[in-house]
Amino acid sequence: MRNIIGLFIVLSILIIIPSLQYALAAGDEPGQYIDRRVEIWNLFFRMMTVAFVIGAVVSGTLIWLVWRFRESNPNATPTKYEGTGALDE
Repeated sequence: MRNIIGLFIVLSILIIIPSLQYALAAGDEPGQYIDRRVEIWNLFFRMMTVAFVIGAVVSGTLIWLVWRFRESNPNATPTKYEGTGALDE
């Protein structure tokens, strides 16, 4: 639960800060033109960073699950369905 809350806080900060930047910068100096190429690349790189972080968390979780529940794990105990033949019928 703590990890989910932490992930939610990080993702919300990644969304709130850029929107505040645009909201507070609007109307400061009239006559300023926005270079669309720069803004598009900025958003692209920002979203790619978020995508890589999420991908790293997901792949790390999958690696941990595979490592934790492997058959050769000395701490692994069989479930109540393993070795009883209950599902073989």
